[in-house]
Amino acid sequence: MRLPPLKALPVFEAVARTLSFSAAAEELHVTQSAVSHQIRQLEDDLGESLFERGGRRVALTEQGERYLEAIAPALAQIERASEQLRGVTDSRIRLAVPSSFAVSWLIPRLPHLQRQHPELDLDLEMLADMPLMSERLADCFITFRYRQRGYSSERLYVERLFAVCSRQYWNRVRDELDEAGLRKRGSGVTIRPEWLTRFTLLSAASVFERPGEDWRRWFAAGEAKLPADAHVQHFSHMLLAHEAARHHQGIALSNDYMLDTASDPDLIKLPTHELQTGDEFHFACKTARRNEPGIRHLSQWLVKQAEASGWKV
Repeated sequence: MRLPPLKALPVFEAVARTLSFSAAAEELHVTQSAVSHQIRQLEDDLGESLFERGGRRVALTEQGERYLEAIAPALAQIERASEQLRGVTDSRIRLAVPSSFAVSWLIPRLPHLQRQHPELDLDLEMLADMPLMSERLADCFITFRYRQRGYSSERLYVERLFAVCSRQYWNRVRDELDEAGLRKRGSGVTIRPEWLTRFTLLSAASVFERPGEDWRRWFAAGEAKLPADAHVQHFSHMLLAHEAARHHQGIALSNDYMLDTASDPDLIKLPTHELQTGDEFHFACKTARRNEPGIRHLSQWLVKQAEASGWKV
């Protein structure tokens, strides 16, 4: 049996998952030069280039992608087998989830999960972006990048964006529209997109990875155009825009997991059209592990919670 340098395999997996030699070095508590040495040693042994290096940018080659797909499950299996021998129970589940989803929707519901499944020990890994899924990162994921070989998923939510603001700001919007003769005072008429250009629009670049793109697409969905002189205040993340709206600073675009009008007394949903983003949030895990009791119970609980939230799936 001729094996590659075994010490290099976890190093390769960490670099492939983070796409960063420095991030892998920090995670493994070694120097960046040690990481580079291990990768060179592995590439020399295999006779293949596993990464494309361009300045600070790192990307997997085709051979690297195939190798990662083959060895990541084996490394995870070795880790689980070792934990079992150490006496670590298999009720511990690591769930990677987007930060806004976790803060606004999942965490408030965790006491219910603990009451229903006290045997589960759930560890949350907050994600700022959507990395390549790997068991070295988590056992399962809530993600909209769920199409990955070797993984199965269960749809939780089809994302839609709608306009929200604080009740105090809504009073201002309503009064100004009434005074301008755009709606009859006290009526529940649908607000036309162009009417909102009178007010501050709070934009989150994280939605479409481009400043102001969320509002541009929302206006287009309403057969209107965002004027170049519209007052748009920019934020990096929807969580920030959401909080700015809560503090009466303007109108933000929200979605169903960020806003629960039944339990949130501060924010209201405006009577306007909605924008389908095209994103679907799924619960995903390795296909080979989907029938493990803990993962199966977590998946079923999440689906039921999504249904109870009234989400359109």
